[in-house]
Amino acid sequence: MKIFSYKRSTCSLLTAFLATLLLVSCSQDDDQTIVEPPKPIIDNIEIGSGNDGVGVIGRDFHFEMDAVAGDLLETVQVKIRPQSGETYSHDWDFETTWDDYQGLKNTNVHKHFDIPEDAAEGVYDFIITVNDQNGAKVEEIREVELIDPANLPVDPLLYLWTMDTDQGDSHYVNELLESPENVEFSKNEVLNSMVFIQNVKGDGQVYLLLVKKSLNYFPETVEDIDFSKVIVYDVFQHENEEDVYTFSNVIFGENGVQERPVPDFTIGASMDNNVPQPNSITNGKAWETGAYYFGVVYTNFTHNISLHYYFELNIDGF
Repeated sequence: MKIFSYKRSTCSLLTAFLATLLLVSCSQDDDQTIVEPPKPIIDNIEIGSGNDGVGVIGRDFHFEMDAVAGDLLETVQVKIRPQSGETYSHDWDFETTWDDYQGLKNTNVHKHFDIPEDAAEGVYDFIITVNDQNGAKVEEIREVELIDPANLPVDPLLYLWTMDTDQGDSHYVNELLESPENVEFSKNEVLNSMVFIQNVKGDGQVYLLLVKKSLNYFPETVEDIDFSKVIVYDVFQHENEEDVYTFSNVIFGENGVQERPVPDFTIGASMDNNVPQPNSITNGKAWETGAYYFGVVYTNFTHNISLHYYFELNIDGF
């Protein structure tokens, strides 16, 4: 009986010892578990004007997205890399990195950069990488097509844009896109403005807009326009144009007579010139003395190509 009792005690001690070792081992394993840092999140990606996924070689390119950091943002990077299986006229790739969002928790990334003139036409991977200060990163791959301007179905270009008032003021943006300086409109002045856009056909529409500088708002396509933020000077469209031509918001008939004259617009009016329904000029876009932008926004709906152009002016008397 004593021997039996001794064996039971020894067995119990051994069992307890092994259990302790197992608990210690599990505890050590738990202590060594690696916790991955939270990754940033990207959303609402736009690649190209109107999110058309097209870049024109040698021209301005639009890129926009929303980014939320895991901790805090470090850098945003874009790469354009050849796709496997695609054929190009020559080797080419592109990379750019921005650090101006460093230290932010969340932001809207809105960048414009030129597609280099030595780029080769073709379809590429558009690789977006957001790096976090905690060491984590997120990467997303989209697609972009680069096109030589000579191969565009239409190539809308701002050719001439004039501004005149009943007080004798006269200004213009020329075909070189040189903006007038020291432009100032005053309360009760009556504005007339003509715009000419070359190389269009099919269906398209143009808006001429006044926007407060303080709103920091620059719509780039007709679809982007938020009418709660803009004052519409004019809106006009073309339809079913089979041949490439120069589109304007004024139509001249025989002997220079204007069959479609540009509208009058009084600085300080209570309603704008939107069509078919004018918008009241109230709330956040109510008139005030200060800096404004005057802008042209044109979209060709047939070929999903847009242009936009803004210059700064001042309005006083309010």
